Amino acid sequence: MDHKSVSSRVRDLAKFLSTVKGDLSNITGPPHLLAPSSVVEVGHCWAQRPSVFAAPSLESDPEKRMLLVLRWFLIALRSQLYIGSTGSKSSSIRKPLNAFLGELFLASWTDAEKKCTTTLVSEQVSHHPPITAMHVSDAEHGIRSTGYARVEMTFNGTVNIRQVGNAVLHIDRFDEDYLIPLLDAKVRGILSGCMYPEVLGTYSIIGSSGYQAEVRFTGEGMIRGKRNSFEARVFHRDDPSKQTLYEVKGCWSEGGWTVRDPRMGETVEVYDIDAPENQPVPIVVDSLAEQDPWESRRAWEGVFRGMAEGDMRMVLNEKTRIEQAQRKMRVEEKERGIVWEPLFFKSVQPEEHEVFHRLTEGTGLKLLSERTKGVWKPDLERIKKAQRPFRLGVTPLGYC
Repeated sequence: MDHKSVSSRVRDLAKFLSTVKGDLSNITGPPHLLAPSSVVEVGHCWAQRPSVFAAPSLESDPEKRMLLVLRWFLIALRSQLYIGSTGSKSSSIRKPLNAFLGELFLASWTDAEKKCTTTLVSEQVSHHPPITAMHVSDAEHGIRSTGYARVEMTFNGTVNIRQVGNAVLHIDRFDEDYLIPLLDAKVRGILSGCMYPEVLGTYSIIGSSGYQAEVRFTGEGMIRGKRNSFEARVFHRDDPSKQTLYEVKGCWSEGGWTVRDPRMGETVEVYDIDAPENQPVPIVVDSLAEQDPWESRRAWEGVFRGMAEGDMRMVLNEKTRIEQAQRKMRVEEKERGIVWEPLFFKSVQPEEHEVFHRLTEGTGLKLLSERTKGVWKPDLERIKKAQRPFRLGVTPLGYC
């Protein structure tokens, strides 16, 4: 791509952002800035390394389990935040497609060597505001994670992304829960044409075992000055001195990090993000012909084909076709008194999120369920018995 083309696209983006007021999350950006995936696929970052996901369930030492949960959390960050990008400094992130109401993503990953399989069920449970719910599980190892998020985006010279919601990891063998934070981020580099995410601030992973991980993120322009740097530590909340049991330092998007046990003065692990053995295993999804019309890759197939062929007119036409059909469906539902119900998740009252209230007692953290239409939990029976077609008499293009 020549310099003139890049400059033109940067101007287009800056002009577009300057005209939008309020929340950007449901706004469709210029087609050339879109990633070839939908928001409902973002949860793949938690599931695409089955052995990393299963590892805490196999560890009998509770302080090491917390370290393994932290490891899973850190390894997922690059795929979660560098959407449509490799994570290198020369690669620009792109915006995933806004998911339509009821959009689904079903996938699995198998590590045959380590005998681990993870499955992901993700659903867009609300469009206004946009809320995505997801459930990752490894039935063989008795470990699962459920989360939901409302994404809010604003622009003030930088794109600010805030996630409202939470995620919980549960391990059957130890009957343990871990509250996983959802990170806020900023999108930098808009004027240079090479956009990248930056996470700042301190977040905690809180375990029911009493162990906790604290992660402090820093970025370019801070004291250390290195993009996407972080420092983390594991400690026990009941220890008056809050002694650091493990410390982790490095970069979550490039290079990697080092894990040390300061009590012994020993290095526990040096994690290289780009090492061959640390790459995701292949994703398994059904073919487009087998997928239901509500499944993401089939629904957006025309859009993704246009992106692959560099045909922006096709991208725009196919996106518009679905978006207009969805608007028409909402009008029809209102006229006919149809109440939309998600397939695989249900909204419950905030007091039913017992794990959140138990783990956050005394922390000041708030559930904010009024901004997410309640607390979203998976309907495990429905997930277990799911069969296509998922919705009779209706597709993303309208009621039959």
